[in-house]
Order: sequence, then structure tokens, then C-alpha cells
Amino acid sequence: MTHILIADDDPEIRSLLRRYLEEQGFRVSTAADRRECEARVADGAPDLIVLDVMLPDGSGLDICRSLHEHRPGLRIVLLTALKEDVDRIIGLELGADDYLGKPFNPRELVARIKAVMRRSGPEDIPAPDARTYRFAGFEADPGQRRVAAADGSEIELTGAEFDLLRVFLERPGRLLSRDQLLDLTQGRDRDPLDRSIDVLMSRLRRKLGEKASETLFRTVRNGGYQLAVPVTVGATAGVTVGAGQG
Repeated sequence: MTHILIADDDPEIRSLLRRYLEEQGFRVSTAADRRECEARVADGAPDLIVLDVMLPDGSGLDICRSLHEHRPGLRIVLLTALKEDVDRIIGLELGADDYLGKPFNPRELVARIKAVMRRSGPEDIPAPDARTYRFAGFEADPGQRRVAAADGSEIELTGAEFDLLRVFLERPGRLLSRDQLLDLTQGRDRDPLDRSIDVLMSRLRRKLGEKASETLFRTVRNGGYQLAVPVTVGATAGVTVGAGQG
């Protein structure tokens, strides 16, 4: 049973979400502040935290940063005020998997939780002989959900970053719009103000060490993004499946 921790200082929200999520088959714990949240994480090992950005004794963003450093496998869905776009962007940069603006429908939260867990759960783990992808000196292994550089060093990606990279590797050379990327990685439509894909692209480029002279991803104005390097598939020599155009 998936264990969800709800960290929010509003007792009505905690009560409502606990009752609704338990009805949906989740195991649920709650926390009213940062201290209690950190204690629940240490004692209960939740699979995912529904984390309010504003807590009485500290910022949810600080918690997000700390968890990303010390508990990288723990999934996080941030709750933010609709107007606080900067909090959403910073949260994604700090490693949150998704966010939801207040007020929200509990059904949408459940959909977000299921989408995040589906991307990281057992049903998403390929068979041991799953293909590997090679591109620009990197090797990506979907089975291990890891990316290695040419010298063998591992590139640390969050779950959301790896999911985005995998979409490109499975569709080399194809121009993908932000709407398509959001649907393929998170299973939801794009809000006109949603900048999550742009934030993830920026992080992915930075972690892969993209340089102006060695473009990995091409940005097409009003079009989207495109993987601009060849990709080979297989355990050894591989089969070329595509390359960036132009």
C-alpha cells in the first residue's frame, strides 16, 4: 500500500485529504509543520509527500531541498498558492516531481499522485534485458534509471528529469511541443502558465553539460524542443534509430 504523507498547517485540509486518500486505497500520515514532517519521514518512510510550501516553522522549499539531497527516492508533490509561480519553479528546480495550486480538487491531487508513482513504481521498471541508449558520449539505462558519462561517472537526475530525457531518447530527432512533453512525462494537459517543462529542460541541459558549441537539445520557437544528436540502441554496438535534423 502506497504511503502518503500530507504536510500542511491547515487542519481541515489535512483531515479532508486524509479521509479522501484513504478512501482511494492509500495509507496516509499527516504533519502540521516542518518538525513533524521531518519526524514522520524519519519514522514512517513514506513513498510520497504532499508538501505545502508555506509551513509555520519553515519553508516547504527548504524541506524539498533537504529531502532531495538526503532522500532522493522520495517523491514530492508541492501545494502552492495559485499566484506563487516562483515557488512552483523553485520547487521543480529543487527536485519536486509535480505541483498543484490551491485551491484544488482532491481528485486532481490523486491523479497527480498516481502519475508520479506510476513513473517510479514497479510497473514502470523494464525487464532486466531492457535496451540502453547511447547519445553524445552518454549511456542511459531505463532499467536502472541511470545515466553515465563517457568516463563512467553517473549523472544524478531526478525522476522527472530522467522521464523527460527518456521521452527524447525514444523519439530522436522528433520535434516535441511543450504540451506533448507534459502529456508524455506527467500525463496531464498544460496550463497556459505552466513552465515546468522549460524548468526541467534547463536543469537537464545543465546536468548533461550542454555547451553552446555542442548542442544536445534544439529549442524551436513556438514549436518546442528536439534532441539534436544521434541515438543508438542496444547493449553493444547498437542500432541507430535517429538523429537531430538540420
